[in-house]
Amino acid sequence: MAYIKELFDVNFLEYASYVIKDRAIPYLSDGLKPVQRRILHSLFEMDDGKFNKVANVVGHCMKYHPHGDASIYSALVVLANKDLFIEKQGNFGNIYTGDPASAARYIECRLLAMAREAIYNPELTEYEPSYDGRNKEPVNFPAKFPVSIVHGAEGIAVGMATKIMPHNLIEVLEAMKSELNGEAYILYPDFPTGGLADVTDYNDGQGKLLTRARVEIVNDSTVIIREVPYGCTTESLINSIDNATRANKIMVTKINDFSTDQVEIELKLKRGFRASEIIDALYAFTDCEMSISVNLLLIHENRPLEMKVHQVIEHSTRQLQDILRRELILEQGKLTEKLHRRTLEMIFVKEEIYELIKTRKTLETVKKAVLDGFKPFMAEVVGPITDDDIEHLLRLQIRKISAYDMNKAKGELSEIRGRLAEIVKLLNDIIGYAHSWLDMMIEKYRDSYPRKTELLQLDQKNMKEAAIRDLDFRYNGNNGYAGYDLKDGPKRFKCSIYDRILYIDRKGVYQVIDVPDKKFIGYRLAYVGLTDTATIENTVFTVLYRDKDGVVFIKRFKITKFIANREYQLIPEGGELLELTTETEGRFVVRFVPTKTMRRFEVDCPLDEFAIKGVSARGNKVTDREFSVIEFHKSGGAVVASSVGDENAEPIDAPVLNGLPLFAEPKTPEVTEEEDSE
Repeated sequence: MAYIKELFDVNFLEYASYVIKDRAIPYLSDGLKPVQRRILHSLFEMDDGKFNKVANVVGHCMKYHPHGDASIYSALVVLANKDLFIEKQGNFGNIYTGDPASAARYIECRLLAMAREAIYNPELTEYEPSYDGRNKEPVNFPAKFPVSIVHGAEGIAVGMATKIMPHNLIEVLEAMKSELNGEAYILYPDFPTGGLADVTDYNDGQGKLLTRARVEIVNDSTVIIREVPYGCTTESLINSIDNATRANKIMVTKINDFSTDQVEIELKLKRGFRASEIIDALYAFTDCEMSISVNLLLIHENRPLEMKVHQVIEHSTRQLQDILRRELILEQGKLTEKLHRRTLEMIFVKEEIYELIKTRKTLETVKKAVLDGFKPFMAEVVGPITDDDIEHLLRLQIRKISAYDMNKAKGELSEIRGRLAEIVKLLNDIIGYAHSWLDMMIEKYRDSYPRKTELLQLDQKNMKEAAIRDLDFRYNGNNGYAGYDLKDGPKRFKCSIYDRILYIDRKGVYQVIDVPDKKFIGYRLAYVGLTDTATIENTVFTVLYRDKDGVVFIKRFKITKFIANREYQLIPEGGELLELTTETEGRFVVRFVPTKTMRRFEVDCPLDEFAIKGVSARGNKVTDREFSVIEFHKSGGAVVASSVGDENAEPIDAPVLNGLPLFAEPKTPEVTEEEDSE
């Protein structure tokens, strides 16, 4: 068993390492996954300036990629749609609509100039054997800017995943300039699909962001979606709108998709609803608003590493300087060698050293004659004369010697020396050289890569806040049922499926529940209403109740703290709720059962004379006498409610909340304990 466990552990670790390093996670050095690197390597090898069939590119790439043609083809299409390194010809799909690309045999591609300028230099590239040992493939390309954060990337490996947002190329190059200068900078994502984005919580590539579609109001009954959020297509967006419409979350009667190379989704609204009222619901209930969690994970030194955007910029800026330095040193070596050869050729011809070899019979004597001929001119020669140099001179054709242009040769040598002097200056000021390279790229590509995503500070739309209250909540006190699907009973107020209701029964028990479609909640309740902030926090309840000893109390309070689906007691256990009102002005009048010795026949309880207390407070004593009628008088003096003290008397319906504004904000505070009593 121990052997089997060890075998599983080793094999799983090897598999996990392979998936992380060789498939799913891009590398920090060039920002590419292995399949992307192999595709670009194949295109470099095949590049002749003309378009190549994608099927041919896939076939060529199979020499390096061991996972089959399907994975290469799909990766090539995704890479080409980044519009950075690969030029497309044919149908490569549509990033807006989600339409797939045509078959590999029908579409063509070739490299863009950007690929050669930014990542290609075979003399600086490290190579390793391919999976079958027959060919060599690059370990990493010498990338001069951070491809990973320009392209963006997603990948799921074993136990980890990466989700890197794409950024604007010009802004990335500008950030690299700021890094060279030691200046502060901030980089935010820029999506190829455009849209709006809130980057408040982006946290330099390790947080989250909010993306939205760009919605345009045409008129009161029509809105058009012009841009979709990143990671969403018109098809998925329309499906989410259709689902929300079926669930009565938004009121759309017709959806027309006119999208081609630009997004245009037309929404026709239900009669009675205005376009300005539907926008928040679109963001709350559909994919018009999406929250994206970001995780910038890259492979660095053969290990996965979580990074921030500024750390990637720092690394790429150092790498740019190193690559430019190595390119200059490489060019310096080539020019020095060329200067050496051209100098030898000029002396060889000008001083007619070739005449010295006419009488020589052997190769050794020929070489000695050439070396002897150069001895007086060694001060002009760049370096020592080698056997290869002599072989090069001996291969010069008579025609070239006879037509040798001395002035042209001197001009060429002068150009070479000038460039070598310039290289020395650039090597001494590599930061300035990096600046000039970045400036050249920015100037060349500024118009080709404009920012597409607009950055705003957005408030994430809560479903409860955006829900349209278009459902009629009914309560039938005779059968005890309530809900928005109830067919009988009076309409109490407008609600949405995301609302909560508060109801109070005649025993003084109250409870908060999600608004039901149809549910039994009790016969002839004392109160039922919404619990949204606009309603419940401004509602003062006044109750008259009788405790188990027969004493009548009055209590005023607000209900702002509760836990949903839990029962709470308003009055002492064993008591009886007599009257309840939500009026803020008026008075209760309690009329006593008359007796012979009675001098006072009623007690007056003006509401404004009683303080608003906690829910669990006992309240103020009204009377311990037997009463016959309780009346509620509004400010004008009219009696709007009355009941009798007889236990068998039929109670009346207490006042309830009437209709609410259609777009009231239903925020419900939840706590774990009740208010303390006074």
